[in-house]
Amino acid sequence: MPLSVVILAAGQGKRMNSDLPKVLQPLAGQPLLQHVIRTARALNPANVYVVYGHGGPQVRAAFDHEEVDWVLQAEQLGTGHAVMQAMSAIADDHSVLVLYGDVPLIRAATLQALTAAANSGALAILSVSLDQAAGYGRIVRDPMGLVRAIVEHKDANADELKIKEAHSGLMAAPAGRLRGWLLGLGTANSQREYYLTDVVGLAVKAGDRVEAVLAPSAIEVLGVNDRVQLAEVETCYRLERARELMVAGATIADPARIDLRGGEVTVERDVFIDVNAVFVGKVHLAARASARIPKSSRTASSRMRRSASIAASARSHACARIPCSRAACTSATSSRSRTARSEPTARQII
Repeated sequence: MPLSVVILAAGQGKRMNSDLPKVLQPLAGQPLLQHVIRTARALNPANVYVVYGHGGPQVRAAFDHEEVDWVLQAEQLGTGHAVMQAMSAIADDHSVLVLYGDVPLIRAATLQALTAAANSGALAILSVSLDQAAGYGRIVRDPMGLVRAIVEHKDANADELKIKEAHSGLMAAPAGRLRGWLLGLGTANSQREYYLTDVVGLAVKAGDRVEAVLAPSAIEVLGVNDRVQLAEVETCYRLERARELMVAGATIADPARIDLRGGEVTVERDVFIDVNAVFVGKVHLAARASARIPKSSRTASSRMRRSASIAASARSHACARIPCSRAACTSATSSRSRTARSEPTARQII
């Protein structure tokens, strides 16, 4: 079944206290939204739709290199309303995957499990088990364990707030059925908005199957609403990348004290990375390299071979040659837009 990905990126992000739209805030040297688009691409979708609103010109300009379909949400009337804006361009025989531009650590493997459930005809929602679920919608199940509804935190009663199974916000569904559920959304809630989560109750009422796919880790569904959360997500990203490098054969003096920004770092066996190293762009460390990188060093878009090292406070830019015991090192660098403008009235756009 063809896949259409809808990324919701229209929010202002008031708690950031920034002139920069929230989805453009940097994580590892790249905008939050860039990480989400990259993961979406790994699923080989037919289309990627980015629903934008606040700071629209800035957001589009930042991604003029990306082949995505831009969908304007002129008024921010809720997450359900945002998805409605994109549905007019999506065929009924597609599956629709809904992602968020401020949830950057989600893994492609997790999304594949979600879309597989949708391809079988279910409304698939990504759930997460949280001891502290403040701010998250709660997943309400019946005595048989079947999902019956999602209740947003602001609308939950005392018993519902005790539920630890929360909804991450991510979901997937057959496009034709999702279109019908969206038509049934209303605004009878504390925010007077069209909640995407309300499609769960509508699906249950229609007798459709709702399947909750549990996220392997709460880290994957961390959202970013302020600078504190941005720093927390940056820490999680850095530690995860460090773990991957160690599994690949690198020894890292302190996994909490390396930085990987805006690119890809690959290693072969028996590489050593010292503290406070900053890698920018595409960097490859060859097998058995004695790549001691003292504090304040910065490596950008380069290859380091055996016995390579960088002196303290040295800086290496793209295309720089880094001293090594063999041949000179080489560097590598890497790097459609259609607009779909929709009216904000819910039932005019489907």
